[in-house]
Amino acid sequence: MKEISNINGLKKELKTNKNVWLLLYKKGSEQSDCAFSSFEESEADVDKQVLLNADVTTVRDIHPEFKVTTVPTLLSFENGELKNIVKGCHSREQLKAIFEKASFIATNSEDGKPQKSVTVYTTPTCTWCTTVKRHLQEHGVQFREVDVSTNQKAAEEMVRRSGQQGVPQTDINGQIIVGFDKVRINSLLGIS
Repeated sequence: MKEISNINGLKKELKTNKNVWLLLYKKGSEQSDCAFSSFEESEADVDKQVLLNADVTTVRDIHPEFKVTTVPTLLSFENGELKNIVKGCHSREQLKAIFEKASFIATNSEDGKPQKSVTVYTTPTCTWCTTVKRHLQEHGVQFREVDVSTNQKAAEEMVRRSGQQGVPQTDINGQIIVGFDKVRINSLLGIS
């Protein structure tokens, strides 16, 4: 695992490596220290992927570039493009599953149908939000996460569409699911 000191160092790594994972964390924070420890342990589990880390207390130009407002946050890059954002502390086993899924996730499914558009509306303190995200990750579903505690426009749009303020809310191709309704999520995504 390599420590990155600025955005230029990250850009250099992205140019020379196909698959890059960057952990943004804050040293001394319980959640961040947990994430750093698991990420460090996971280095032995990855093949042909580069693991990087940056402490946001000293590296100030990376997280604004990717609109990251909470840490720990794990950014996944493929061919220089940001592909996924994973927030929170995950165990080594969970990270291994995330790394393995990322190495073979394609934009189209095996039956040739395009992957559905999935957005998860969350807040940093929401445990059910973490459950939804882990469920999607375990099934190789790519999704966009929107933290409504820091994005007022997104929060207003979420309430306008669902009529509810609670999170998590998952938008799957325009259909809103409030809470963690595993049966409905699996049905809409074709997860068996």
